[in-house]
Amino acid sequence: MQATEEAIRSVVQEVLSQLNNRGGYGSAPAGSDGDWGVFNSVDQAVAAATAGQQQLLKATLEDRAKALEIVRQICDTQAEELGRMELEETKIGRLDHKIEKLHLIKSIPGMEFLKTEAVSGDNGISLTEYAPFGVIGAITPVTHSLPTLACNFINMVAAGNTLVVNPHPSGAKIACEGVRRFNQAIYQATGLQNLVTIVGNPTLETADEIFNHRGIPLLVVTGGPGVARAALAAKKRAIVAGPGNPPVVVDETADLDNAAKSIIIGAAYDNNLLCIGEKEVFAVDSIFDQLMSAMGRHGGFQLNAQQVAQLTSLAFAPPKEPGGHAMLNRDMIGKDAAVLAGMIGVNVPAGTQLLYGETDTNNPFVPEEQMMPFVPFVRCRNADHGIELAKEFEHGFRHTSMIHSRNIETITKMGRVMDTTLFVQNGPCGAALGNGGEGYGSFSIATPTGEGVTNPLTFTRFRRSTTVGHLRII
Repeated sequence: MQATEEAIRSVVQEVLSQLNNRGGYGSAPAGSDGDWGVFNSVDQAVAAATAGQQQLLKATLEDRAKALEIVRQICDTQAEELGRMELEETKIGRLDHKIEKLHLIKSIPGMEFLKTEAVSGDNGISLTEYAPFGVIGAITPVTHSLPTLACNFINMVAAGNTLVVNPHPSGAKIACEGVRRFNQAIYQATGLQNLVTIVGNPTLETADEIFNHRGIPLLVVTGGPGVARAALAAKKRAIVAGPGNPPVVVDETADLDNAAKSIIIGAAYDNNLLCIGEKEVFAVDSIFDQLMSAMGRHGGFQLNAQQVAQLTSLAFAPPKEPGGHAMLNRDMIGKDAAVLAGMIGVNVPAGTQLLYGETDTNNPFVPEEQMMPFVPFVRCRNADHGIELAKEFEHGFRHTSMIHSRNIETITKMGRVMDTTLFVQNGPCGAALGNGGEGYGSFSIATPTGEGVTNPLTFTRFRRSTTVGHLRII
């Protein structure tokens, strides 16, 4: 197996080297209506992906493995160029983290997850294998446009599917660029076409077409509350990576320097665009001030009460109706900490990763899933009070929660009470996805529909083949 993997990498490297020497992709293959998988209409994209999936099923597993390795290597070796393109288009997040997210694609799991299961006995043998759904309709977010697409590609194509992507309009250019590069390199190496197709000019209408297209049996949606609700309302199976508002609890037993460092690593990552990122902190009163000091030692900048109020007034407008959600200023999403500080007349030291300040639970930064590098800190009477507030302001999304504590009883209690898909103890949020912790990563965390951290098995149908009375050779 090792020799095969090395041979696949060698072929992939040679193909990518040839493409680079020729200065990129040329014309699409003869008979293809699209621009290396980029199409003007949903019907065209689905038709091409359907033909691509039939071709994929007839291809060897070695060619499938080459396709996955090509996507991994493009993301890894071209990360700086592609990350810069994504930041220039979306204008949210941080360049260093855009690049790092593309490097992380090389660790996304593939065909190794697909293992035949066998049961044999007096009555013969039964095999369970993992079959593809066919063509999967995928909706990708602006927060991680190309990384989400690439991650979905590896998971879905590993299982024998192809995918049709409706990207967020604000991240469509980089998504289309990735699709072109993936498809051309795969075609050059294997002859396989259109393993991923994409709508070049995505709209709400094209997303709705994908939701209702008869040629798409499965939907995979990564995005905010609106698109999640739309997917759940579709009359077909949907795997939905929905919203989160991840809380952090810090109790009196915590290593405060580690807690502060972890909160900053997680909440400042790509300027807090991660759905798993630390969004609000509930710290017990006895260590509250010490924790605030520790935050300053690890790259945070504390805002005073007046500055917090100023930032809040810029970040949120009052709800349109009583009891509704505060209206988030989307122009502030994903901006650097220094930019946010400058908006309220504050100059922060070079290298400041995150703004933070004390609030109460009435501040909209606490209940709302804001995606900017400011984190509110709320005082709690004790750990139980902190867990109670964490439960309330996570809103039952059951997405992600964190705790910093050395008390195993407190950790256990929070894990049970929160019931979140991801639960991290004494580390940053990314540890839950293999970035500083154990386990594999994904850019689609399916919380509303229960699949959790997606992997190739997520996108398969279980098929059983039973032979009666024979093939048990023991």
